[in-house]
This record gives sequence, structure tokens and C-alpha cells, in this order.
Amino acid sequence: MGKRHASAERPVPVLIVGAGPVGSTLALELAHHGVACLLVERHGAPSPHPKMDFVNGRSMELFRRLGVADEIRAGGVPARHSFNFQWFRSFAEPPVDEWTHPSVDEAFAHIARTNDGTAPLEPYQRLPGNVLEELLRRRAGEQPLVELRTGTAFRELTRQRDGTLAATLTDMATGEEYQVRAQYVVGCDGAGSAVRRGTGIAMPTVGPETDHCDVYFRSTDPRLRPYGRYFLGISAGGATLVSRDEKDTWTAFFPELDDTDFERDPIGVLSRRLGTDITVEEVLKVTRWRGRMRVAERYREGRVFLAGDAAHEFYPMGGHGANTGLADAVDLGWKLAGVLHGWGGPALLESYEAERRPVALFNREMCFNLLEVWQRFPQLAAAGAPPSHLAGYLAQERYQIENTGIHFGYRYSSSPLVLAEQTDTGEAPPTWRWTGITPSTWPGSRAPSVRLPDGTPLLDRLSRGFTLVDFSGKELGRDAATAADKRGIPLDVLAVDDPHARGVWERSLVLVRPDQHIAWRGETPPADWSEVLDQVSGNVTEGRRP
Repeated sequence: MGKRHASAERPVPVLIVGAGPVGSTLALELAHHGVACLLVERHGAPSPHPKMDFVNGRSMELFRRLGVADEIRAGGVPARHSFNFQWFRSFAEPPVDEWTHPSVDEAFAHIARTNDGTAPLEPYQRLPGNVLEELLRRRAGEQPLVELRTGTAFRELTRQRDGTLAATLTDMATGEEYQVRAQYVVGCDGAGSAVRRGTGIAMPTVGPETDHCDVYFRSTDPRLRPYGRYFLGISAGGATLVSRDEKDTWTAFFPELDDTDFERDPIGVLSRRLGTDITVEEVLKVTRWRGRMRVAERYREGRVFLAGDAAHEFYPMGGHGANTGLADAVDLGWKLAGVLHGWGGPALLESYEAERRPVALFNREMCFNLLEVWQRFPQLAAAGAPPSHLAGYLAQERYQIENTGIHFGYRYSSSPLVLAEQTDTGEAPPTWRWTGITPSTWPGSRAPSVRLPDGTPLLDRLSRGFTLVDFSGKELGRDAATAADKRGIPLDVLAVDDPHARGVWERSLVLVRPDQHIAWRGETPPADWSEVLDQVSGNVTEGRRP
């Protein structure tokens, strides 16, 4: 028996099941913090189906930390193309409405002229999900701390006497089963997660389940763009067209009906749904899928964690599902690293569900909002609503793509790692906005992006561990570094002499976590840095919190 098949070998720190975008991002995050992992994937290559299309700006900020943002942009849709939705009664007539959103070029231009914290560090990026998956998997496999095994299926987990986990894996090429031991296991293996099923964690569906058909194809037919470019073209006949590359690659999806002759003639069915005949050079893939809204009741069972679609499943619209999963990976990754490096306490891993599950529940409801528009539009058209009424209905829903507040505004206010604001000024937490970013360093919030006088983004100056940003000019953060060093907590003090940045960041001392969220802030140092550091590192129990 080879070494890699020996169950008695030293356990790997983390076993990640599933090397899709979420699993590969988790592997990169762990390597970013110096932690080794085994990343297994049953498929030998990324899916040929593009799946997701939209990496939101917050995900791009997180990818920037990992050094992959530029490569993602290079593989995506060119930055000059705008982000438009066109709504048609039929492709044989002009759209009844168009929702427009700035292109990446336009978004970067806005960022360049905005320095008050209301703009992100990175805008969104469109690219096919299989391209992102291939890129992230390759980058993870290049990491010395990541062992990537494709063609490897996960079967089951058993708990060992020493507290570790034994995972039974199968080599898909030979059929051979073997075991590996791991200190922690993370299921990133999708909506049908075998890891989740093995834990017994329930994942109830909220709302109806609907069956859909997808056809992925290449076509240069100008009838697909009768009225200019768009990202999404939505027909009242029930079909949605997705431009994958702004060239000739498309996906169409639509609800499955009993009379749909989909397998025999998918393009004929699509043409009828669009209201115009189209010519297709090549059908790349035809699939069926079930749309549903689900969030797991728990994200953890002992040393087993869930992330991405294994923890939450949404309809593929609005960019909520994949981006929620990418943030899961970053949140869990730095916390696992803290525990494995010895400075993280029990509350560090407990905080993963406390922080990420509320975000998933919120995003599920936001996805319901957009799904309702998708469902009502064809119903209103079928009921005979005139184009002016359809346009009026869609106009009032246009705000749903102006949703940067959703992407950047989530705040970990109930986290056991965050020190609640204690003030006698009567100051209230900032009000969340759907559109735009509310810059704030209120504990739990994402740190605002602001450029320093030399043009460097302040977020780029943050360290891989904790960063205490000191605007005081008096070295008030010096004792924090000493206290952190005694506990083995990675903490750098960043002195910043910039009144403008100080105004945006609101306090003289701001402690930022590895994921760029605020852990604590104050005008003066706390009475005891030890209490603050114990809490933000998960070493304070409920009864001992300061």
C-alpha cells in the first residue's frame, strides 16, 4: 500500500471535498495563512458548463488579497462591455425595458475619482464559472501547501479516538478505496453534498421547487442581439438568454413544461420561447436542473464544516449563490488557520456559522425578490398587460441590479469575535443601504476603501493577519503588538498619517481582521489589550466577554 493510501499516516490539517470555485478559494486562503490542505475532486477537469457569470466587487476584493484578481479579469468579459438586462415580450419587437449597469471600465473610472469610502476597491467582473473554476483550481494546485487530487470521490467519514476524522476516498480511475485522516473536513461539494448528508445536517427548502432546462451553445446569429448588446435577455415566453463572452457563446434557461420536446430539439424549443427563429452553429451542452432556495440548518458538525452550495442553494440569478460561497471560504479559511496555528480559541470556529449563515439567509430573500420579477414578467405579459404597463412594472424593480449595498454592506454584528461598540455619545450603527456603500468602521463592518496621499489603497496596506491601523500619530497601538506577540497572534501595527483617511475610518485606532472586517475600534487604547485580543481570537467564552 502506497503512502498516500495509508490511514495511519499523519493527518492532514484540512481535507476539502470539492475543488469548485469555493473549495479552491478555501485552499488558497489556507495557503495564504501557511496551512496545508488536501483538496479532492471527483471530476478530472472543470465542468464544461459555464454555471455562474458574475463575480461581485466584494469577491474581487477578497481575490485581490489572494493575488488572483488580475488573472480573473484577464480571463473574463472585456471591461468595456456594460452590464445590461433587456426585457422582451418577443425578440421580434423592441425590448419593453432595459436595466443598465456601468461597465467595469466605467466602474473603475468612478473608483478613481471617488475617495470617500463609498466606492469599492474592486468592481465586479463577468466571466464564465467554469473559467473561474479552472483558474482557481490551477492556482490552488500550484501552491506547495495544497495537494490536489482530481478523479477522487469522497465516500464517508468516521471519527477516530484521537478526535481526528478518517475519510474514505475512491480513486475513480482504478476503483480503489483508501482512507486519509484529517484534523478538519470542509464540504464544498455542492448542493447534493455527500459531506452534508454524512453529518445529518438538514437543508430544508423554502418556497417552490421548479425544474428548468439549459442549453449551452455557440451562435453568431444577429437575431440574438436585435436591439444591441446585453448580458441578460429575458423573454416573456419564459426564456432567459445569457451572453457568456460577448462574442458567440450563450446559455439559455427556461422552466420545463410537460410538452417541452427539449432533448430532441432544444433550439426549436428556445426559438419558440424567444418568439423568433435562431440559427445555432453548435450545441455544446444540454442539461436539466432544479431550482430551489435552501440554507442548511447548521454549518458545522464537530470538526466538519459546510461552505458554498453545500451550505446554501439559491436560484442562479442575482449573483448571490456563488459569491456568498466565496466569502464563506475566506471567513472559514483564516479561522481554521488560527486554530491550527495555535492562537485561535474555540469561539473562532464557532463564529463561522454565526457570521455566515445570517448572510446566506438574507441573500436567499434577496434572490426571492429578483425571482419574483422573473416570474411575474411573463405572467403579466400573458395576461395581456400592454408594453407601457410592463415597462412601468420593470422600472420600479430596476433597483435590484443597483445592489452594491448587499455585496459590501453585510455586518457581523452578532459575531462572538466582534467587540460591540461601547459609547456614551448615543451614536447608532450606520443604516444599511441597498444601493451604494455606507463607509463605516462600526465593528463587524467591512473596512472602507480609501486611497492614501501616495495613491496606495489603504486596504492594500493591511497585513495577512490582524492589522491595527493607528491614525493617532502617538504610537498608541504599540502595546497591542506586544500583547499579541505574547499570544502568538499575527498582528501588525500600521501607522497612517492622513487626516482624510482618519475621517473616513472614524477612529484613531481600528483593529482589522484578516478578512478586512472590523473587530474593534477606539479613540484611545483599551484598559487591557489582552481582553480585546482574547475576544477577537476566539479565546473568550460567553461568560467572560468584556
